[in-house]
Amino acid sequence: MTPFDAARLTSERQQTLWQTRRHFFADCGLGLGSLALGSMLCENGAVAATSTDAAKIGHFAAKADRVIYLFMAGGPSQLELFDYKPKLQELSGQVIPESYVEGKRFAFIRKDAKLLGTTRKFHQHGESGAMMSELLPHLSQVADELAIVRSVKTDVFNHGPAKLFVNTGSARFGRPSMGAWITYGIGSEATSLPGFVVLQSGPRGPRGGTPLWGSGFLPTTYQGVPFLNGAEPVLNLSSPPGIGREQQGEFVNAVNQLNQMRLQQVGDPEISTRIAAAEMAYRMQTSAPDLMNLSGETKDTLTSYGCDPVKPSFGRNCLLARRLVERGVRFVQLYHTDWDHHGNPGTNLGQPLDDRCREVDQPVAALIRDLKQRGLLDRTLVVWGGEFGRTPQGEPRDTAGRDHHIEAYSMFMAGGGVRGGAQVGQTDELGYYTIEDQVHIHDLQATILHLLGLDHERLTWRFQGRDFRLTDVAGRVVHKLLA
Repeated sequence: MTPFDAARLTSERQQTLWQTRRHFFADCGLGLGSLALGSMLCENGAVAATSTDAAKIGHFAAKADRVIYLFMAGGPSQLELFDYKPKLQELSGQVIPESYVEGKRFAFIRKDAKLLGTTRKFHQHGESGAMMSELLPHLSQVADELAIVRSVKTDVFNHGPAKLFVNTGSARFGRPSMGAWITYGIGSEATSLPGFVVLQSGPRGPRGGTPLWGSGFLPTTYQGVPFLNGAEPVLNLSSPPGIGREQQGEFVNAVNQLNQMRLQQVGDPEISTRIAAAEMAYRMQTSAPDLMNLSGETKDTLTSYGCDPVKPSFGRNCLLARRLVERGVRFVQLYHTDWDHHGNPGTNLGQPLDDRCREVDQPVAALIRDLKQRGLLDRTLVVWGGEFGRTPQGEPRDTAGRDHHIEAYSMFMAGGGVRGGAQVGQTDELGYYTIEDQVHIHDLQATILHLLGLDHERLTWRFQGRDFRLTDVAGRVVHKLLA
């Protein structure tokens, strides 16, 4: 029985299954904490595994086992990176034809904004002949590993709601994030780390905050766990002074027994989450510091990622992402800011864009090579992109910049069942609209789930009288991306 069938168990069958598992674990001599890690009563009648359980079976055979999602918060400009438009260069400085912008809304610019060509040079790379910018010299060297999508479409043009839409399928708070849906659907292979981990870099956190990796109406055991930079990546993880490992274990077991008694009385699924969290925290007192300690990595590896082993950076987070998936973590998400290049000092298409690209180009290429060299890339899906793109028109600010653009922008994927060298989608001669193979955000979500062996239409959770899913009531698998 799959987790999705289990979600519709009656209360009587649920209790029978719970009692059977309880007696089984007791006969094996395992404590209540171990029992809690094996099963958890959920609010809709399901018996769902916690994120620390062994992997579950999806709807069909998966092509990928894990995901590293590299989220470029702010909206990278596809016109400076992946989508070269000679016609836009030719018409730069002219007012965009009215037919393009009739009925359109923008975050900051007016409809009569002038077109803006790029100052960046583009070249073809690899056997695929992928056209890529000079700003990405390292990624250009692994062009044949990338499946570039130049026709991504979203519905939301403000940062916070747009990030929510990409991550949860809704522009409103309260829906589960993609990582939460995935760990609910197929669990995690990690036993001493959360199934869903979040790493952040850049001058600030992403707009939208913690709901971007939250669990929404799913049990909170599936939410993402942000790791901080440093020897203690989770706040208050270490034991108090004077408390040893054995004493800590006794305390956790005692608290879990009390929580288990309360769980049997009231059936509140959040009590199960507390039990699982206490067990996980106990294990992470050893596993988390070991994860963050990069002293065992070779000098060549550190150099390839361009990172200092102790200094926080996007490159260090990429290396940590590899270490996390090696340890069985199902979904690792890296947020890097700030890609919001409107045209003010510090947020323009000049040096600030150079800086952002330099911060991510080498580490991402190194991550792809490292995963491949270790035999992990075939089963690890790497995703790169932001919440939207940038307009072909410029913004009349101090320096060159572009506004938010939702009609068509670029992302790429690699590994994990993706066809390396694929180029999907085409935009018009100004880079404004998609003219071939539009890939809506819900299509992207459906494709990621498909690669993990999950049918996006069947991965559902009943809440407030209806079945919800990551892709809402839309989405299709983009087969041109698949190997």
